[in-house]
Amino acid sequence: MTMADRVDGVLRAGEAPNLHGLVVSRQGQVVLERYGEGADYRLGDSLGRIRFDAGTLHDIRSISKSVVALLYGIALKDGLVPEPGEGLVRQFPEYPDLVADPARAHLTIEHALTMTLGLEWDESVPYTSVANSELAMEAAPDRYRYVLERPIVEEAGKRWSYCGGATALIGGIIAKGAGEPLAEFARAALFEPLGIGAFEWTAGDDGVAMAAAGLRLRPRDLAAIGTLVLDGGRDIVPGAWLDEVLRPRVPIADDRWYGYQWYIEPQGVLGAHGNGGQLLAVIPSRDMVVAMTAGDYDDFTRSSTAAVFDALIAAPA
Repeated sequence: MTMADRVDGVLRAGEAPNLHGLVVSRQGQVVLERYGEGADYRLGDSLGRIRFDAGTLHDIRSISKSVVALLYGIALKDGLVPEPGEGLVRQFPEYPDLVADPARAHLTIEHALTMTLGLEWDESVPYTSVANSELAMEAAPDRYRYVLERPIVEEAGKRWSYCGGATALIGGIIAKGAGEPLAEFARAALFEPLGIGAFEWTAGDDGVAMAAAGLRLRPRDLAAIGTLVLDGGRDIVPGAWLDEVLRPRVPIADDRWYGYQWYIEPQGVLGAHGNGGQLLAVIPSRDMVVAMTAGDYDDFTRSSTAAVFDALIAAPA
């Protein structure tokens, strides 16, 4: 049974009711594409019921984090940002009290890239309440200060703890170094070289792009980013940086590891995930990239994406 047969069987059976988009590419060519219909949102704002097609932008939510990691490598190549081993807090001299705090002097940019900051942070509650640290960051007068002044709860570098604030700091460092907003740097440094013309990067009330979750792309363009990773960066992202990004650094659970804002999954799958079932999976063993968008927002049980992905993996290589 082919990939298309398996995926269509899942869709006919109603096992992926909230699938919005699917693009599978091999050797840089789209080999399977499907679109659905359903309620959609731009973060918390309802967009109504959408009939999706190849031209429809979609929230990729926390896949934005993985894109930011690629952007950091481009900025590093251009000498715009420091090496990951450099101090984190000193990149924000506008907070002299935090820079002078000896308890924070050990924090590095790498701790942010690996989400091992050791700061108090909780995204386990729904993304509709300021009890969620990411929402609290967005509601704060200053997002960067909010993250950097969180209480220290454990030694940095020891344990992975999911933290959108870490990505916000990385995005801020890129914007500072580039001298332009994160979205504009992304346009010139990554999207235009890949032929990606249409995108949006939702900003917070302060006008700053929400680095952790605000990017909106078409599934085809999400797949193009995955193909770039599969191809070793193609001199857009330095290959040496990709090696660092995709090196297993911090264990998570169930044989999953975290690199620099990317997941290293079982069986060699390189993954980027977002709330609602957003997925970018790079599968080197099959020379395959899978990009999916879905509408299972704030539902962390089995997603429509998972059902379709299982069908794809079950198909002959």
